[in-house]
Amino acid sequence: MNKRLILLPGIALIGAMIVIPVAIVFQQGLFDPHFSLEHFTRFAARGAYLKVFWNTLQVSAIVSIACLLIGYPVAYFIVRQAPERRLFLIFLVLVPMWMSILARTYAWMVVLGREGIINNALLTTGLIDQPLKLLFTSGAVYVGMVQIMLPILIVTCYSSMTEIDQSLLRAARTMGATPGKAFREVFLPLSLEGAITGALIVFILSMGFFIIPALIGGRKDAMLANLIAGQVSQTNWGFAAALSIVLLIATLAVIAMIRMATKRLIHNQAETS
Repeated sequence: MNKRLILLPGIALIGAMIVIPVAIVFQQGLFDPHFSLEHFTRFAARGAYLKVFWNTLQVSAIVSIACLLIGYPVAYFIVRQAPERRLFLIFLVLVPMWMSILARTYAWMVVLGREGIINNALLTTGLIDQPLKLLFTSGAVYVGMVQIMLPILIVTCYSSMTEIDQSLLRAARTMGATPGKAFREVFLPLSLEGAITGALIVFILSMGFFIIPALIGGRKDAMLANLIAGQVSQTNWGFAAALSIVLLIATLAVIAMIRMATKRLIHNQAETS
């Protein structure tokens, strides 16, 4: 059998699930019914739309960095445990991913509400006199998104860390390196690409996030996906498609820049070592 025939099902699936839908989006955004940049001009001319766009980039970047700062140490802690304990810890990390995002978002509404768990606890202990506004704020959006995205980054970092030969750390210790220096000089460079890949995955998913900003965020916390959903509900297909193209291009541009910076950083580290 021709080896190329084996690839046909995969190519057909990619075409049906990715290429054709993206082509339809570009057709709707650029040809409505003739080639025009009217929708993109409308997007660039309205300060409100640009504000939503920059807010989307900002939220996605902050969530990615927060997940990296929290998830990398957690993944490192797990990978340093005994094999049987690793499986249990990874199981605990994966459990939240098996729950509906919508259910977890409603749970945050219960926790952060004016009569929620946090406010009730603070009122009971006498630390506050009246409930704090925790829900429908930017902080609520960040907390909710980090909680949902964190397992993804931990698993990604853990997968890359398990590929690192632990004997390299022992060799560094044997040569007189302190535990901290062995980590900085040996383990961190080897795990850096996996960590950045995990952060990029979180960034990509965050760019298209919809539920959390819509349910527990304020009016100023709307993201581009919320704007697209609003345009679709109003049957403004052309403008919704144009916004989707902006979202796609912005995401790809950020990924390309980070990948270039990562390759340069790894190349510089290799030359230094």
